[in-house]
Amino acid sequence: MQTRRLGQTDLHVPVLSFGASSLGAEFRSVTLDEALGSVRVALENGLSLIDTSPFYGRGMSEVLLGIALKGVPRDSYTLCTKLGRYDLPHFDFSAKRVAESVDVSLHRLGTDHLDIILCHDIEFVPMQQIVDETIPALRKIQKAGKARYIGFSGYPMKIFKFILEQTSVDCVLSYNQYTLQNTRFADEAVPYLISKNVGVMSAGPFSARLLTNAPLPVWLKEPETVKAAARAAAAHCASRGSDIAKLALQFSLANPDIATTVAGSANPHNIRNWAKWASEPIDHELLAEVQAIFAPVKNLGHTEGLPENN
Repeated sequence: MQTRRLGQTDLHVPVLSFGASSLGAEFRSVTLDEALGSVRVALENGLSLIDTSPFYGRGMSEVLLGIALKGVPRDSYTLCTKLGRYDLPHFDFSAKRVAESVDVSLHRLGTDHLDIILCHDIEFVPMQQIVDETIPALRKIQKAGKARYIGFSGYPMKIFKFILEQTSVDCVLSYNQYTLQNTRFADEAVPYLISKNVGVMSAGPFSARLLTNAPLPVWLKEPETVKAAARAAAAHCASRGSDIAKLALQFSLANPDIATTVAGSANPHNIRNWAKWASEPIDHELLAEVQAIFAPVKNLGHTEGLPENN
């Protein structure tokens, strides 16, 4: 698997990383064998950065990862988890909870340190708290050796400049904002992040199944016009003997300014396919045709979090 350096860190991460949200049954029920098998297959195929959160399965993703990674050499994978979001309406970015959350995650994951710790979905709270309280608390965690690098994640483009005009972090994670249909992250934020020497990560190349042939989750917020365009694009790919998921993944991986793209599944077959697709050349003709289908709805999305953070 090709690797890229994550900002100014000493981490060289695979262009395709394993997202463990599915281990928390965020999309469907998952068996223990599926969960453990997906982690094993991800590592066997070079997806050696693993991204999780206490929010995924309300702790279950971290617990299952701790089981799956038991006995795996710690220097053979990069571990990223998050803090601050613990349930759909439950957020706590206080310094006290930062310290508690890191210790709980370390225990669940069966490790003495995290490679990356991120503030999770900061757009749902008044973001000045992240600057004034959360990031200083994370710097203490970093100094104590419990986390190597710190950062934050979220959906709206506004969050990046708000935080980075006031403080510094090592890396950030955006989600569902660099896809076949939506390139706002690269258009509006990535050049700025690079100018700040911040490591750039993106999650959701399939935009929560929108760019696949799988059933959409009931919570997907994209407009109906976007969903209709996605169905048309998927049908066009099928008519050309291809899978829209393959094109979506290859498109996301091709951007050299994004160190890694996080994709999640608890299906080992999917993960093997992704690793295979990552090594194959993209069909530029098909890409142009699909981008033409998405052109009328390009960059259309939704809002997340507090109105003032969008």
